This record gives sequence, structure tokens and C-alpha cells, in this order.
Amino acid sequence: MKKLFYTLILSVISMQVLAQTKEKDIIHLWPGAVPGETGPKKPAVPTPDTSKGVTRLTDVTDPLMQVFIPEKGKANGAAVIVCPGGGYQILAINLEGYEIAHWLNEQGFTVFVLQYRVPQKQEGALQDVQRAIRIVRSRAAEWQLQAEKIGVLGFSAGGSLSARASTLYNKRTYTPVDASDSSSARPDFALLIYPAYLDQGPNHSITPELQIDAYTPPTFVFATADDPYGNSALVVTGALRDAKVPVELHMYAKGGHGYGLRPGNRAGLAWTTLAARWLDRNVKEK
Repeated sequence: MKKLFYTLILSVISMQVLAQTKEKDIIHLWPGAVPGETGPKKPAVPTPDTSKGVTRLTDVTDPLMQVFIPEKGKANGAAVIVCPGGGYQILAINLEGYEIAHWLNEQGFTVFVLQYRVPQKQEGALQDVQRAIRIVRSRAAEWQLQAEKIGVLGFSAGGSLSARASTLYNKRTYTPVDASDSSSARPDFALLIYPAYLDQGPNHSITPELQIDAYTPPTFVFATADDPYGNSALVVTGALRDAKVPVELHMYAKGGHGYGLRPGNRAGLAWTTLAARWLDRNVKEK
């Protein structure tokens, strides 16, 4: 009963956030045609499945970012682009987007919740996150940000996308659109929370697409042993360690997958506590 109560409360909060987001708080990534897309742009479609109080978006044809600004006096000059998960099929936009934005705002971060292309548009999703990073970096002064403190945080498939952004930032995935594209697409730090699809190499080794080297940004990884995708966290941590990239891994025994930061799951409380400390040391204090 308590879990149901908390789920209902969080669902109401998420819907209020969505309703209060004004057009000025939305940044459409592609002012003209979206690379590789032939159909018209249209708003993302919420699916009928709202189980566990999760709002699921699909059919993203007009990729965008929703901006969440911390309260006056709390801002620390750093930004996080949040990539919700959903198996590259949907976006769990409240569970792994809006609710995470509010938590990060409390830590002083300016947050950009990314609606990247789904379903099954992995190449388009990489274009979207690269473009998002470049826009935020090129307009850093507008939000009083430090251009060298722009990171990514992703869950599940969003963790996969964040890892791809962290390792494929030199890959030219689209023709430049405007002056924003002269900015670097390399995130300055990355947080991968129960990431998926990072162990698709031979014998569940690192996914061949990922190009990890010494310039890959510092990374925080969290997962649980009972997560069916838990091997991704182990494999990516090993690859980062081999490349001498600063990496911190935490793996709890239980928690499963897809819990966000909601009450009732100890893993959800654990990763936020540990990630906040990591952000203090690796971002805020630099």
C-alpha cells in the first residue's frame, strides 16, 4: 500500500511538471529537417501503458530537450543532459527524466531532459545526444554554465546512449546545422545507471562500437547483481579501467532494473547517495 501511495504521488508530480513546462523551456534540437528522417515532425506519443506510474513516450520525430533550472542561489554552474531509458523503444520520461531532473536541481545542476528518437533509431539517438551536448555547450553563458562542466546521465538504454556519447564524440554523425555544431560533443563526465547493451561483443565483451580511450570522460557506474543487464556495468568498467579512465563502479546485490530513484528500492536510494558524492568530488570541486 505504501509503495502504491508513493507511486501515485510521484505520478501526479511528474504530470504537474509536464503541464508546467512552457515552450520557452523546450529546445528543439533540429530547426529544420531531422537528419535521416523523411516524415513530418510531430509531438511524441504517450503509450497507453502507464503501469507503475510511468509515463512512456514513443514515436519521437521531433527530438528536444526540456530545461530544468535549479532554484536561485543553488546553481553550481554545471549541467547534466539526462537520457531516459526504455530499450530504445520508448522513453520512461517521468521515472528516468523529470524525477531525476528535480533531484539534480537540488544538487545545483541545470538539467536538460532529452527526448531522443525512438523506437529503434539508435543512430538517430546518437545524433540527437551529440547535437544536445553541442547546443548546451555553445549556449552555456545563457544558462550561466561552465562550458567544461557538461555531462550526461543515462538509465538502461539511456545509459547505453550516454556511453556512446562518451566514446563516439569524434564520430561525425550528421552534417553541421549551425554555429552550435562547432562546439565539442564530448561530455565532461558521465553517469551510467543500470546501463544496458554495453556487452554485445564476442562472449559478452564490450560492445565493439564503443571507442574507449584515455580521453573518455570520468565515469560513474551503478548496477545490481540481479539485473539481467548487470554484465554491461562490469564490462564497461573493465574497459574504462584498462584505458586508464577514472571510473567508479558500485554493484549492489539486489534491486533489479528500472527503479529510477523511487522509494521502496534500496538500490534507488543507494545510487543517488553515491552519485551525489561522486559529483561533489569530480564536478563541483573542480
